[in-house]
Amino acid sequence: MTGDLRQSAPATQRNREPILNVLERVLPSQGTVLEVASGTGEHAVFFAPRLKPRAWLPSDLNPQLLESIKAWQAHYPSDFLYPPIRLDAQNLPWNLGGYQSEITAIVCINMIHISPWEVGLGLLKGAQEVLPSQGILYLYGPYKQEGEHTAPSNAAFDRSLRWSNPLWGVRNLEDVIEVAQAHHLRHLETLEMPANNLSVVFERV
Repeated sequence: MTGDLRQSAPATQRNREPILNVLERVLPSQGTVLEVASGTGEHAVFFAPRLKPRAWLPSDLNPQLLESIKAWQAHYPSDFLYPPIRLDAQNLPWNLGGYQSEITAIVCINMIHISPWEVGLGLLKGAQEVLPSQGILYLYGPYKQEGEHTAPSNAAFDRSLRWSNPLWGVRNLEDVIEVAQAHHLRHLETLEMPANNLSVVFERV
């Protein structure tokens, strides 16, 4: 369609149902979920109506992706989906406008490996600052465990990421957990997901 600003990520269609199954179980029953690095916006429009009465607050740094999120919202409006906000996870403190007091959870899908390590550090520090006690941080994506890739496809993906940008790459899960714990985020569980990805769940203490 001419003028359609919606972008599409094929992985969203494959992973959204398994992610939803986890989110339904681990998210607090009330409040607003801040999605950091919402990308195209496809996850936001899928999750928001299915996770009500929680509200969903998408965010991104990329102006084109912010427009894509708005375009998806125009096609799939929901009373439980807020307009997207511009958020640079690395730039602290986060400017969340009037939403900060509502936030009970943070969801971040496929960001830590497609960004410099400092952005992931910002995410964990921001979660410490924003989440209330017992608030949830949910991460999804590929990780190395004990310094080793969990599948040959992840090793190939890691090489392609580092070729695109030497600061990118699949992270060691243990490193993420160690930094999270230093920011008062207790590791609750790690779940195997489709396509050799993991769901990693933390709770603010």
